[in-house]
Amino acid sequence: MPSVMWFRRDLRLRDNPALVEAAADGPVLPLFVLDPALWGPAGPSRRAYLAASLRALDAPVAVVAGDPVRRVLLAAQSVAAERVHVAADFGPYGARRDAAVEAALAEHGVELVRTGSPYAVGPGRVTSGSGEPYRVYTPFSRAWAEHGWRGPVDAPTGVRWLGLAGGTTDLPEPALPDGLELPAAGEEAALRQWQDFLDRVDGYDEERDRPDLDSTSRMSVHLRWGEVHPRTLLADLARRRSAGAATYRKELAWREFFADLLAARPQTAREYLRPEYARMRYDEPGPLLTAWQEGRTGFPIVDAGMRQLRATGWMHNRVRMVVASFLVKDLHLEWQHGARHFMRWLADADLASNQQNWQWAAGSGVDAAPYFRVFNPTTQGRTFDPAGSYVRRWVPELADAADPHDPGPEDRRAAGYPEPVVDHAAERREALARWEAIR
Repeated sequence: MPSVMWFRRDLRLRDNPALVEAAADGPVLPLFVLDPALWGPAGPSRRAYLAASLRALDAPVAVVAGDPVRRVLLAAQSVAAERVHVAADFGPYGARRDAAVEAALAEHGVELVRTGSPYAVGPGRVTSGSGEPYRVYTPFSRAWAEHGWRGPVDAPTGVRWLGLAGGTTDLPEPALPDGLELPAAGEEAALRQWQDFLDRVDGYDEERDRPDLDSTSRMSVHLRWGEVHPRTLLADLARRRSAGAATYRKELAWREFFADLLAARPQTAREYLRPEYARMRYDEPGPLLTAWQEGRTGFPIVDAGMRQLRATGWMHNRVRMVVASFLVKDLHLEWQHGARHFMRWLADADLASNQQNWQWAAGSGVDAAPYFRVFNPTTQGRTFDPAGSYVRRWVPELADAADPHDPGPEDRRAAGYPEPVVDHAAERREALARWEAIR
């Protein structure tokens, strides 16, 4: 019996339970729908990476563009499929879309079969003793680990792939802005990157906050597009007994915690989890937001991070926290402005992780940093980029500065580097005063 494998955030053949189920039915039509609701808001990094990942997928995937409700039904009918296989989507839009597709398919006698998800433990599976979703990471992570997950599954062999007669579209080739270079995409690239990181994972706990070192996994983009499943990573980590491997597993748990939170409270994709923070006085976006977006704030570590984002579609996690704190607490702008910019430019832009991390930085989310914890960008730079090599790489005009984290007036003039757009000490006091007003 023919079936459809509708790929979304699972662009791989290995450890793909939904694909295994589809192959068990018989011949498989591999399908990807370019959904305007998702393609439209995506920035150049996500568009280009998705296209590259689809090209790298080792299956003759049929790409169609348009409303998934219509396009999935037409694809199923074209091969006389009785079942469409997917990995479950727990995001706000994805869940609504899948419900609409399921209803349309059912009207024509076709079943939507959900098998697995992008997570080791699907959202909603880990709950507190009262049956409620967790709002604090630590008890969630303990329950998540105790719940456990099954091991990876092999890719199906001997699959008879079906084609889609007519109606397919050429894969887009989005033009990248000058200077933007993305990592290699695809399942094989993901596995190579993971094996390379395993050689360094034992030092992850001590070096992960150093943007000047090649100490992080760079796996976020591969996880975001499902070129590798977290089960595969967890299986390898289980064979390690180092503090670095344990710390990395905790980072995967954070990813699953945020997905669980968004599934339980979908409004937090746009709204404050802690509504009292919506009452805080914020400034209107203007030239300061533009300076932040373009890496022209005059604070070197902030500018380095924002320029790294534009150049690579990625930013080191410690620096993400620094630039987020700066936007909310130095520029007094609402976190949604920063979250939108990240979603546009990050190749690894994941709604759950992005929005919840921004709420964490803004003090309005779960396990939030206390609002009075305001990152000093100069101190952060000196602490985590002690030799200044990260700043010198991404803010090359400061390459010859005596102190790239706090260049003096002469170094700034010589480099053509701007003066700070705000006085950090003064804006810290202002941020705390605004916080006191809503307490």
